[in-house]
Amino acid sequence: MAGRGRGSDQGEDAVVGVSERSLFAIPPPASLPPSPLVPGSGSQPLPAGAPAPIPPATGRIARIGRQIGQASLPRLRHGVTTAAELELDRGVAFLLVPVCLAAGAIGYYSLAAEPDFAKPVAIVALMAICALVSRSWPKTHLAFMAALLCALGLLAAKVETWRADTRMLGSEISTQVTGRVVSLDRMETGRIRLTIDVTSTARPKLRYAPERVRLSARKIPDDMTAGSLISGYAKLLPPTGPVRPDSYDFSFDSYFAGIGGSGFFLGNPRIVSADDDEMPLSARLFSGIENAREAIADHIRGAVGGAEGEIAAALIVGVRAGIPDEINEAMRRTGIYHIISISGLHMALVAGTIMGLLRGAFALFPDFSARRPVKKYAAAAALFSIAAYLIISGVVVAAERSFIMLAVMLIAVLFDRAALTMRNLAISAIAVIVVSPHEVVGPSFQMSFAATAALVGAYAGWADHRAGKARPPPPKRSLPGFLMRKFLALTGGVAMTSIIAGSATALFAIWHFQRVSPLSLFANLAIMPIVSVVMFLAVVSALTMPFGLDGPFLYLMGKGLTAMIAISAWISERSPVDAIGMISQHSVLLVTIALVIATMATTWLRLAAVPFALAGLLTVSDTRVPDVLISEDARLVAVPIGGGELAVSRARPNEFTVDNWKRALVSETIVTPEMFNKADGQFDIADAVNLPPGAPFYCTEGICLARHPSGAIIAHVEDRKATWKACGFADLIVVNDATGYDACHNPLVLVITKRQLARKGSAAVFFDRQSATGPPTVSFAVDGPYRPWHEQRKFSREARGLPPYQKAETPAAPAQ
Repeated sequence: MAGRGRGSDQGEDAVVGVSERSLFAIPPPASLPPSPLVPGSGSQPLPAGAPAPIPPATGRIARIGRQIGQASLPRLRHGVTTAAELELDRGVAFLLVPVCLAAGAIGYYSLAAEPDFAKPVAIVALMAICALVSRSWPKTHLAFMAALLCALGLLAAKVETWRADTRMLGSEISTQVTGRVVSLDRMETGRIRLTIDVTSTARPKLRYAPERVRLSARKIPDDMTAGSLISGYAKLLPPTGPVRPDSYDFSFDSYFAGIGGSGFFLGNPRIVSADDDEMPLSARLFSGIENAREAIADHIRGAVGGAEGEIAAALIVGVRAGIPDEINEAMRRTGIYHIISISGLHMALVAGTIMGLLRGAFALFPDFSARRPVKKYAAAAALFSIAAYLIISGVVVAAERSFIMLAVMLIAVLFDRAALTMRNLAISAIAVIVVSPHEVVGPSFQMSFAATAALVGAYAGWADHRAGKARPPPPKRSLPGFLMRKFLALTGGVAMTSIIAGSATALFAIWHFQRVSPLSLFANLAIMPIVSVVMFLAVVSALTMPFGLDGPFLYLMGKGLTAMIAISAWISERSPVDAIGMISQHSVLLVTIALVIATMATTWLRLAAVPFALAGLLTVSDTRVPDVLISEDARLVAVPIGGGELAVSRARPNEFTVDNWKRALVSETIVTPEMFNKADGQFDIADAVNLPPGAPFYCTEGICLARHPSGAIIAHVEDRKATWKACGFADLIVVNDATGYDACHNPLVLVITKRQLARKGSAAVFFDRQSATGPPTVSFAVDGPYRPWHEQRKFSREARGLPPYQKAETPAAPAQ
C-alpha cells in the first residue's frame, strides 16, 4: 500500500496521485431522487395554462444554495455517521489515545485534593469492566474506552507522584552539606551551578534533609567533576511556588525533578573524595556521561569562543547555561529560541545528515548498493546516531519526543512501512505520557506536540490534495529557472512551516509566557538556512572530533552562529513590544480542542474545529487583570499605575519576578519607590489621602504607600506594630511580618500577612470596580488542600507565625 499521498500512476499527459485515504472514499450515488422543482426525467408534465418554471440558476452561489436547500436533519445525521465511520476506519481512534491519556493526567493535577490510590484504581477497574461488557454496542464501547484511557492517564500521574516522593526543604537554613556532584553548569554570570546528591548534613544536622539540591558557587576546584564527593557550608532555600496565581509552579517542577532545595555556598566547596569505587554502577555511568558532555562542551568553547561557543555547545551537547542573557532575550523576541532547545529540528537534521552521508558513500559502490538494502543500513545508522545524540545532549522532553518519533519513523523504514504519519506522533506522545505524565502540563510538551501535530496534519492534507489532483507534466525550464523554482519552493516551505507551527503554538506561548514574537516569520526565513548549515557542520564536527579533525568545521560553525546572532539582534531591535498580558484559560482549552480536531480529522468533520477555534479566540480576553500583585515572601508589592508603568515597593526588586509581572500586566517601565525621612517632613503617612490616583510608592517610617488608578490606597508595612497606622485610610495592607495579624478589624480593609503568603503563596488582589466602597478580593496561588509538591510550605517559620531565626550572640570572654 502506498504511503499517505506517496503513490502515483503516471500517464502520458497527466500525473494522478493515489492516496491511502482514497481507498476509503465513498462513491457518489448513482442517481438522485427526482425533484418537483427541477424539470427533467421523472418529473410530471405541467398542467395546461401553468406558468413555465424558472430555470435553475447556475454558478457556485446557486450550487451552494441548492445544497443548503436539500440539507435536512436526517441527511446531516447520515453524513456525520458516514464520516465518523470513515474516520474510525482510518485509525483516528488510535490517534485519540494520547489525547485521552493527557486529559486524565491534566485532570489529576487539577484536583483540589490529593486522592489515595484506591480511587484511581477503582475507577480504572470500573471503566475496564464497562468497556468489556459494552463490546456489543460499538458507540457505547468507544465512550467507555475513552473513559478508561482518561482513568489510566489519571492513574499514571498518581503513580509518578508516588514514585517521585521528593523530600522538599520546608524552610531556609544554613548547614554543612556533603554530597556527590551529579552535574555542573557554568553560568553566564561566572558562577557555577552544581546539582548534588546529599549524603549528610552537619551544624545543624537536618532531620528531614533533601536527597538532591542545586547550589551555586563562585569558584570550584579545577579537578572537580561529576562524581566528586564535595563538602561546603551552604544556605539552603525551599523550592519557590508560582510568582503569581495561575503562573508556572516551580515547586511542581522541582518535585518531579527530584530537587528538594536550592541555594548557594557561603564559601567555596572543597573536594572530599573523588574515588569512584564507592559509587553505584548507575551513578558511575551517569557521571561518565556528564563528564563527557562537559569535556566536549569545554572543547567546543575553546575552539569557537565567545557567545558563539556557548551556542555551539548548546546545539551539540545541550549545555545552555553560559549563553548571555541579551542573546537569549533577542532570540525569544524574534521567535527563534527553539533553535537552542534540542528538539525535532536538531534530531531531524542529524538523522538526515547521517542518512545522506551514508547513502552518498554507498552510491560510490554501485555493485554493493544494487545487491544490498543500503537505505535500511543508513536508517539503522541514523537511529544509532540520534540515540547517542539524545544521551549526550541530556534527556529533555522535547528531545525525548523527537527521538521517539524519529525512531518510529526509522524503524518503519527498516520494515518497509510509511514513515511520516500522525500515528508515529501518537506513539511518541503515549510513551512520554506513560513515562512522565507531569510533562503534559508543561510548556515544552504542549508547544512541541502542538507544532508537530499541526505540521504533520497540514502537510498530510496537502499531500492528499496533490495526490487527488490531475496535473500536467512540468514544462522544461532552463537551469536558472529550475534553480529559481527550487529556491522559491524552499522559501515557501520554510515560510509555511513557520506560519503553521507558530499559529499552533501561539496561544500556548501566550498562556505560559505572556509574550508573542511578531517578527518570527521573517526571523525564521532569514535564519533557518543558516541553522541547517550550522547543524550539518555540527554533525560533521562531532564525527571528526575523536580524530582531532573538527577544527575547520567548528570554525565555520562559529562564523554561521555569528551571522545568526547578528540577524537575531537586528530583528529584535525592530520588533515591537512582545508582551501582551494574561489570557483566559478557557480560550486555551477551546483552541486545544480545535487543534486536536483539525489535525486528526481527515474528512469534512475537521470543520467542527472552526466553532471551537472561534470561541477560543473570542474568549482570549475573558480574564480580569489583577490590580495588585504580591510576592509569596511578602517583600514585594506591585501596582499598575497606568501609562504602561508598574510601581513596586522595593528599590531593588527581584528581577525574575518583576519581569514576569511586567509581561502579565503589559507594563514597560518599573517605577521604584521614593524614600523620605521623618525628619525631612516632606511626606507623612497622613498625606496618603492626598495622593493622586496612579501615584507610585512613597516610603517613610517603615510604611510604603501607593494609590491605584481606581483610588484605592495600598500600604506595605514592614513591622506588624505599624499596621494600625494605615487602618484609617488604606484599602489594602500587606504586612511583611510573620507575627502580624489583622489589626484593623474592618471588613472594608483587606489585610494580608506574611504568614498567609507563606502558606498560600503569591497573591493577586482585585478592587471592586462597581462600588468604590466595596472590599477588595484576593486570590492565592496555592489556596486549598496541599498536594505533595506543596506539603513543605506548612513547615517554614513564616507559615508557623514565627519571626526570622536569630543566632544567639556568643558572650564575650571575661577579662584576664
